[in-house]
Amino acid sequence: MELKSLFFEDYQLGAVRETLGRTITEADIVIHAGQTGDFYPHHVDEEWCKTQPFGRRMAHGTLVFSIAVGMTAGDINPEAMSYGYDRLRFVRPVFIGDTLRVRVTLKEKREHKRPDYGLVVESLEAQNQRGEVVLACEHLLLVRRRQGIPA
Repeated sequence: MELKSLFFEDYQLGAVRETLGRTITEADIVIHAGQTGDFYPHHVDEEWCKTQPFGRRMAHGTLVFSIAVGMTAGDINPEAMSYGYDRLRFVRPVFIGDTLRVRVTLKEKREHKRPDYGLVVESLEAQNQRGEVVLACEHLLLVRRRQGIPA
């Protein structure tokens, strides 16, 4: 990972970054179920899933979210920190063998109650191997201003 200082003023609206692919495995689902205690049959019972509309096990939404966010965390910016996520939606199911790619677009920059920081809003979309959006959310970053307090 690279350490690169970007200040609020450096962020450009419309800037896009995309990740490489990451295939969801059965091990991902089993480990996530164990970590979270979410053993709902939708995720861990193959035979039960055969009786349901999707016909097979699907990844936990929280697993897909965790993987997608992790895929976008390449560079470390010591001037910024995650402020949270808004508008999180699990748009389509993700199945074992699906390969995710994530596209992040800088959507908005706005003031923050701390005058020496600004808020950067990134639109994050995870897509499967068919280009279908499976997860969408907004990532909020609290980013230090280069000059401290705005004029």
